[in-house]
Amino acid sequence: MTHLPDWLTRRAALHPHRPALITPVGTWTFNGLNLWAEHIATRLSALGVRRGDRVAVLARNGPACVAAIHAAPRCGAVLAPLNIRLAPAELAWQLADCGASLLLHDTEHADVAAALRSVPQVALEALGSPPPDASAPIADRVLALDAPHSIIYTSGTTGRPRGAVLTVGNHWWSAMGSVLNLGLRDDDRWLAVLPLFHVGGLAIVLRGAIYGIPVVLHERFDPAAALAAIDHQGVTIASLVAVMLQRMLEVRGAQPFPAHFRCALLGGGPAPRSLLDACAARGVPVAPTYGLTETASQVATLAPADALRKPGSVGQPLLSAEVRIINAGRDAAPGEVGEICVRGPTVTPGYHGRPDATAAAIRDGWLHTGDLGYCDPEGFLYVVDRRSDLIISGGENVYPAEVEAVLLAHPAVAEAGVTGVPDPIWGQAPVAFVVPAAGESPTETLAAEVLAFCRERLAAYKCPRSLRFVASLPRTAAGKLQRSRLRELL
Repeated sequence: MTHLPDWLTRRAALHPHRPALITPVGTWTFNGLNLWAEHIATRLSALGVRRGDRVAVLARNGPACVAAIHAAPRCGAVLAPLNIRLAPAELAWQLADCGASLLLHDTEHADVAAALRSVPQVALEALGSPPPDASAPIADRVLALDAPHSIIYTSGTTGRPRGAVLTVGNHWWSAMGSVLNLGLRDDDRWLAVLPLFHVGGLAIVLRGAIYGIPVVLHERFDPAAALAAIDHQGVTIASLVAVMLQRMLEVRGAQPFPAHFRCALLGGGPAPRSLLDACAARGVPVAPTYGLTETASQVATLAPADALRKPGSVGQPLLSAEVRIINAGRDAAPGEVGEICVRGPTVTPGYHGRPDATAAAIRDGWLHTGDLGYCDPEGFLYVVDRRSDLIISGGENVYPAEVEAVLLAHPAVAEAGVTGVPDPIWGQAPVAFVVPAAGESPTETLAAEVLAFCRERLAAYKCPRSLRFVASLPRTAAGKLQRSRLRELL
């Protein structure tokens, strides 16, 4: 068993007065955050939490949540972050599935927590924080690389979520792969607007401690607040999904981003070409990424310098990951679409309590992602779609993401989602759901115009058979489009 020093404890020893966490309600140094995490770990142990116990957290982004994230491994507990947007019945199922022995919650979710009486619970605020004069030395802490760190439930875009177990080593190697790709500057500050119960948000908190850089944490995404953090708080890196970045550009207008901002990591699905072009025109550095809960975040990332040379790509695999494209049981040729498979130290050892799902997903050391894509001759990865979202119309494959990209290129379209519906002749037919851009009226004339726009740019079998305007699209808490729920809008 290989060990590492506890990341936050080590950072507190090396850089005690450096800011670690910046929030609208206050700033914590590495020493201050470390003392808070130690205080919570002591309280958890007093509450009976023991090594291997699962501690669930139901809370919005906030400093107490960050302290709890760092505290759980110190008493050997496995963190189980819960999606605050879930219904009580869904939360109860996840608590039972992971076998949680304790539920931590914030004040805002006290009523929801009260409905989950099957698990002992305590408010994060009730755990308190160390007194201002706390100065007792903290013993050196170590983390075992193969120890479970967290159980994160998949976003549930298809079927019932599964709890992916992520080890300390999974998170460590994910952080190493990312920093070897992006580099690290003394002035780096990472903006966290993704929810901390999502692997993308959790990764930022852990990387802040590993890299020794401040995390600028927002309770929720607000485009104006995110832009203010970049302008006035020195944010250099932000993790976003496409719809977030689009809204930021709309608020920003023609005003350029400051020179110190070096990267918008863009995940949650393929980035629309229209968005990448808009960023290029304004000089906004964008790095499209591909990652999964099961790989502790990033698998591949496209450097901003390659964004226009390789439009639509999510880059080459990070040094911590291998990628294969498998079609009909063999390695696909360059340009040939197949299932994306990943191997490396960031890949989950499996799903909690689901040996059947683990065996189906991880075969001969390779994680079969269920995503479809291809690699070009230079090894750049292109994600086409999820296999479960594939539409087969008249024997032809229709990838919803490709159709959505064309829809999003129309100036009257703000958001787009495409799914397949049964068709008596073709088997399936694509149907589009569109959120109109600001100032646009959802009329039949506009629908006809957008459909004509598609027919000029897509093969006939790929064009939506119909288009429906909606006020919003179903998305996960991380902003990922839930195509499986689009049919409900019918």
